[in-house]
Amino acid sequence: MDDDTPAVRLEPWSEGDAELLRALNAPELMTHLGGPETEEQLTRRHRRYVDLSADRTGAGRMFRIVLLPEGAVAGSIGFWDRTWDGEAVYETGWAVLPDFQGRGVAKAATRAVAAQARAAGLRRHLHAFPSVDHPASNAVCRGAGFELLGPRDFEYPAGHPIHCNDRRLDLGRP
Repeated sequence: MDDDTPAVRLEPWSEGDAELLRALNAPELMTHLGGPETEEQLTRRHRRYVDLSADRTGAGRMFRIVLLPEGAVAGSIGFWDRTWDGEAVYETGWAVLPDFQGRGVAKAATRAVAAQARAAGLRRHLHAFPSVDHPASNAVCRGAGFELLGPRDFEYPAGHPIHCNDRRLDLGRP
């Protein structure tokens, strides 16, 4: 770990994290993801996160990011199963609250979630799909060791076209 990368702990997402999800739904944090979600969408997302964190099959996990040593909750990160170009892979995504941005929290959390995905042992690759026009998220991927495979187009959320970079981290053999 770099000297400038803070220490973080990943804690499994729980029922009590609904307010964190609401805070992460701020317009400035959702610019590259189609804008803020409705309360109904947030409720569904929270349920998916709780269910994913309870799953022990290795299909993925969601976490709140805790900054150490102070114990402040700084955001969320996770990994989950996805089929990409015909391959079963893990995908990751994160969000960091504004007060913690620019401090290396996302990079530290991305390295930690990669270790979690590696330990799950079911997939060789972990992908991230930051928008091509989101320099901070692309910098997180570079700092966490992700290889740039190139730009791709798809919809996220459904009906919202996104032009992103396909970035991949080799987790080794499952």
